[in-house]
Amino acid sequence: MPPVEWALEKVFYAPPKPVEAFGLTFKNPVGLAAGYDKDGLVVRGLSALGFGHLEIGTVTPRPQLGNPLPRSFRLVEDEGVINRLGFPGKGAEFVAQRLSTLRRPPSTIIGVNLGKNKDTPLENAADDYITLLRRFTPLADYLTINISSPNTVGLRRLQGREMLESLLGAIARERGTITLGRAGRVPILVKLAPDLSDEELDDAVGVILDTGMDGIIATNTTLSREGLRSAHRVESGGLSGKPLTGLSDLILSKVVKRVAGKVPIIGVGGITTPDDAKRKLDLGATLVQIYTGMIFTGPLLVKEIVTKI
Repeated sequence: MPPVEWALEKVFYAPPKPVEAFGLTFKNPVGLAAGYDKDGLVVRGLSALGFGHLEIGTVTPRPQLGNPLPRSFRLVEDEGVINRLGFPGKGAEFVAQRLSTLRRPPSTIIGVNLGKNKDTPLENAADDYITLLRRFTPLADYLTINISSPNTVGLRRLQGREMLESLLGAIARERGTITLGRAGRVPILVKLAPDLSDEELDDAVGVILDTGMDGIIATNTTLSREGLRSAHRVESGGLSGKPLTGLSDLILSKVVKRVAGKVPIIGVGGITTPDDAKRKLDLGATLVQIYTGMIFTGPLLVKEIVTKI
């Protein structure tokens, strides 16, 4: 509804602070992390909250229900969330149709986060990602390869050197065959877990750079439960929010060092205040993304971050 959209834009207006990354111009460095708008249903409403970019998904080739309920737990005492959603969604064709017919917000970058179906064997994972690459290259401003969710069995194994070389090599070759009706090519980012060892991080970053990917998102949710007070700490799944802040910052700093300026990095994980966002930018992130922080602070967090950084 245009009047509602106009009112939201007035309330949540954030001053322009343009950032150049991946060959794109972002109106500000604050984006929405994947996982909220899985099917591209509320792009215009989210854009009105002041985000510089929105990451839709995770999208899988075929629709799937995700993991059984209950599968999301709010850890109030810790200002965190544990989820084990398992990529529920309506599938690639539904999301592609949404994006095809969307009256796109003129200044908001839209990315699509890609994942494999849970019943696709790991040895065939590249087929799922290539299917999604073909479908969304004409529709997205950038694409993210999600190999770091803890909620699809075995998915994180794709971050190992051998499997990652095979996957990203196949994606790189396929990208070279896709002809766009516009200049340039769609950037491809890779989202990493915060639980990687130094050796695993060396391997993953090395493969990402060697295969010509355009950026890294650091990080996804964690399996760690260190320091939690909530009774929900025993639940399985990925932990996000304030308990992730320190670990995500640590991995971000390690990724920045290993990348050495070769590609931009998006910092995500545990951003609940403008200071959290500024710290990630100071550590070397070019952009940041938020999600769980808004659960505890509200949607004005976007405006507050953009205004204060």
